[in-house]
Amino acid sequence: MLQRNPLTWQRPRWQQDLAEAVRDPAELLQLLELSPDLLAPALRASRDFPLRVPRSYVARMRKGDPDDPLLRQVLPLAAEEVHRPEFMTDPVGDLRAMPHPGLLHKYHGRALLITTGACAVHCRYCFRRHFPYGEANPAAGQWQAALDHIAGDPSLSEIILSGGDPLSLSDTRLAALAEQLAAIPHVRRLRIHTRLPIVLPSRVNQELTGWLTQAPLQKVLVVHANHAREIDAETVKALRDLQNCGVTLLNQSVLLRGINDHVEALIDLSETLFAAGVLPYYLHLLDKVQGAAHFDIPETEARLLLSRLRNRLPGYLVPQLVREIEGEASKRAIV
Repeated sequence: MLQRNPLTWQRPRWQQDLAEAVRDPAELLQLLELSPDLLAPALRASRDFPLRVPRSYVARMRKGDPDDPLLRQVLPLAAEEVHRPEFMTDPVGDLRAMPHPGLLHKYHGRALLITTGACAVHCRYCFRRHFPYGEANPAAGQWQAALDHIAGDPSLSEIILSGGDPLSLSDTRLAALAEQLAAIPHVRRLRIHTRLPIVLPSRVNQELTGWLTQAPLQKVLVVHANHAREIDAETVKALRDLQNCGVTLLNQSVLLRGINDHVEALIDLSETLFAAGVLPYYLHLLDKVQGAAHFDIPETEARLLLSRLRNRLPGYLVPQLVREIEGEASKRAIV
């Protein structure tokens, strides 16, 4: 377990970067030289789901372009206020699949820990944007019920850390949790779902790679990038550093209207990911979460995009197009 001397400890750079994230829609519009007409709807839409975006991610956006694909992922819009009955607050049935606070057990052989409600970035299409983290996430040091459930089910060979974003936790806490999971004989793999190496690459530091290298479990890290321009030189370095400490790197994306809903964008994303050492894994159809209907793409259109991808890329660069349906034994493949 990582230790620190309270007399010499200083806040890591990534925590400082996280603390300095842009939270005010007015500041974001000013930084990107965008029309003040966007401010009123952004303020309304951010009341229930606030804006949050790291400055290093803002720096990758095009100034003066309200349709920039990175900006559209984080800018609150008036469209979020349009409620459609098929878009829900718990679109994939997380709350009904939680035997203990913070533990989701949907699929055979694996379970998921909601480690935190904190994220580095608030993606406007987030399927957990309405998740009651305060009620469903144990406080620090109160994971025993979830760990006992895992220890008592020998079918569980893989544990997934999710959130929020698990890498928004300190390395001390993450290393301790990994150590507890490694002590359970039937747990073989640790999978971490995170957006931080993409939106806040400073998170990948020596402390993180240190405990990952030492953890005896097989490590899989699933990052989340939706557009090739999210991956800059600093991001590539962070991904390479993770790869060098024995982590298998995969990417999952969401198919999003106005962001990556054309074949060239998806090709560029797969090629850029693979060049950085990341294998395209899943391309999700949008989870129908309340407030995100404007991002939705019909399944027929998604199938056509997938067909075009297969015609242009080798099979290992074509992510699996999937949709999550509550109660099904796995993600549903769209072929």
